[in-house]
Amino acid sequence: MSAKVLERFPAGAPRGSWPAEEYAAALRAEGEPATVVMDLKSDAFLVVVPADEED
Repeated sequence: MSAKVLERFPAGAPRGSWPAEEYAAALRAEGEPATVVMDLKSDAFLVVVPADEED
């Protein structure tokens, strides 16, 4: 499965702040199947959606 990254957020957000989750929730409210994943290599949270498979 491949995914398209829509937005990245640094992992060092202030305590109690979840900007990646809030952004993904707004997208889900609009019908977009957005999820949040952690990119350990870049220390960032990524908001992703499934990529369109074009064969």
